[in-house]
Amino acid sequence: MTPDRLDRFARHIVLPEVGAMGQARLVQSHVVLVGMGGIGSPALQYLAGAGVGRLTLIDDDVVEASNLQRQTIYTQADIGKPKAEAAAAWLAAFDPALAVTAHVTRITRDNAAELIAGADVVLDGSDNFATRLAVSDACVKAGVPLTSAALGRFQGQVANFAGHRPDHACYRCFVGDAFDAEDCDTCADQGVLGAMVGMVGAFGAMAAMRVLLEGVSTLGDPQWGQLHILDGLKSSLRTMRIAKDTECSGCISDV
Repeated sequence: MTPDRLDRFARHIVLPEVGAMGQARLVQSHVVLVGMGGIGSPALQYLAGAGVGRLTLIDDDVVEASNLQRQTIYTQADIGKPKAEAAAAWLAAFDPALAVTAHVTRITRDNAAELIAGADVVLDGSDNFATRLAVSDACVKAGVPLTSAALGRFQGQVANFAGHRPDHACYRCFVGDAFDAEDCDTCADQGVLGAMVGMVGAFGAMAAMRVLLEGVSTLGDPQWGQLHILDGLKSSLRTMRIAKDTECSGCISDV
């Protein structure tokens, strides 16, 4: 890294849990973000701030006025623009040294493998189970770790999955096959607090960095299959372990 880049990430480098080796790993990493909404926005900000060298952004939606309450990278001027492109523009302004690719498309079973190719980790902040399961299955097949971050009203859920590894659960092990349909509650129906979404997105970015730093620094403990549940009303956090489903259609045949 050049002197100006070393200065930019100095606060990371002096952390013993990250260090120069850890920062170098972040700079060399590629993260794919699925969904550039409430979770994807803060996650992108912190991953970019951490210096993750390559970021791929996937979203087929456009910015609406109601998004501005929680999707912090967008402004009034972005209304009507594709989220993936507006997010890429934010990233280019924030740190032009980072490589960014924007895909204005919906990720599906048909294109997931192509869209996540070359990723070191995929961070999924999408808003429906059909997309999440398509992403999970593609990650297992490609041997790519998955960080899942989700929110329902005042409860957030964040976990790292490595279903491509023996004895590790995938996201489908957690939710099963029943949710392949796209009919699930949305924040438009349920409501959502902007600060709560920010907490979950930042937590997801932290979880993804743990994956990237595995084997490089002491922060690199992905805590595979541990579901962290954030309660925004009680301001509490609890963790539960997701067991591998021995009949899972998403990962058993690929292990």
